[in-house]
Amino acid sequence: MNTLAASPPAGAVSAPDTHRWTVSQVEALYQMPLMDLLFRAQQTHRQNFDPNEVQRSALLSIKTGGCPEDCSYCTQSARYKTDTEREALLRVEEVVSAAKEAKAKGVTRFCMGAAWRGPKEKQLDVVTQMIREVKALGMETCVTLGMLKEGQAQKLKEAGLDYYNHNLDTDAEFYDKVITTHTHADRLDTIAQVRAVGIKVCSGGILGLGESRRNRAAMIAQLANMNPPPESVPINNLVAMPGTPLAAAEKIDSFEFVRTIAAARIAMPMSWVRLSAGREVMSQEMQAMCFFAGANSIFYCDKLLTASNRDTNADQALFEKLGLRVV
Repeated sequence: MNTLAASPPAGAVSAPDTHRWTVSQVEALYQMPLMDLLFRAQQTHRQNFDPNEVQRSALLSIKTGGCPEDCSYCTQSARYKTDTEREALLRVEEVVSAAKEAKAKGVTRFCMGAAWRGPKEKQLDVVTQMIREVKALGMETCVTLGMLKEGQAQKLKEAGLDYYNHNLDTDAEFYDKVITTHTHADRLDTIAQVRAVGIKVCSGGILGLGESRRNRAAMIAQLANMNPPPESVPINNLVAMPGTPLAAAEKIDSFEFVRTIAAARIAMPMSWVRLSAGREVMSQEMQAMCFFAGANSIFYCDKLLTASNRDTNADQALFEKLGLRVV
């Protein structure tokens, strides 16, 4: 593994010995000169990962539309008039077929998402069978099913689930500006349940919801201060979808997005930081900056639930230009 000197550049902000990050400390990372911030992030990245390796995940919507929640960014909410129609839970055979296709393209982690507030027991039984079948292909598995009830995390663990995705989306103070049908604390409760049974946590956020820089810094601090931090941290650039309350949301500045990737890498040095939704509109140069800032995972598929994703052929071409290898 390649490494750089461990000493931080002048002006860099170090976490305290307890590794508890304050919001102000993360904000101070954002305020560093960009080149110093990127250098610090690259140092951290090289100390924990091969800088030329990127993990590929695929995401499949196994149950689309009809969700009762009011997440302001989501086309799958039954509360908004969007082009997304309510569909039934996919059959296990359909999911396995999609997983085999993804594996053939070099995907190593297969993620399955369902538009539910939380799964019912009969639904969970089908999902656990999906997990077992995908695991049998030799792939890592991840699901995002909403909020879990007591005992459901254990069933997922017994099925062999590797990761449970439950994004914080944004920080606690801004949360009710985006979602009102459940709380930030509800999110943390589900994360605690999956962590308690030994399932790895995949949790990150969305940028461009109308949040401030301090909100972004607070979200990074909240994630980093989990014990342990999430093993996988997806950072999404809002895809403003027609029909949702955030359809006209102002796009976040590209450099601010890169700064967030760098802050996540520094605050969570051993986590996979995934460059997630919104890559479709990112230039190759911006993506390269994100990889340099510490992103080392992407979604490598044509669709992310209901939003389109960057073409896999374009991703392969970018990997070749940058000399990146697949983990």
